[in-house]
Amino acid sequence: MLGESKAFSGFSVDDIPAARAFYADTLGLRVSEANGMLHLHLGGGHDTLVYPKPNHVPAEFTILNFPVPDIEAAVDGLTERGVAFERYETVDAKGIMRQYGPPIAWFKDPAGNILSVIEG
Repeated sequence: MLGESKAFSGFSVDDIPAARAFYADTLGLRVSEANGMLHLHLGGGHDTLVYPKPNHVPAEFTILNFPVPDIEAAVDGLTERGVAFERYETVDAKGIMRQYGPPIAWFKDPAGNILSVIEG
């Protein structure tokens, strides 16, 4: 029944202008806005909806993973743009976890949602 539906995911933020600036200017994503909501236009023709929620609570899991061919270059480039990577016990000095699975580094958007860059 829904096999051909162009499904999309979404998540909430507490400040649409701050989210727009972060996703468009800091991360360099193509972003559009309609009806007070953002549409993140991701690689491969996929879109993600970002909607305002006054009582927003950040997700406790990774909401978006960005595959990159070179995690070192991605982390360096994002750090230069002001992105701060999360510091967990399992990450190195740059914030990259290399112990389990492909190298991955986590960071947060202005609303506190968790994102990652992952090599692969």
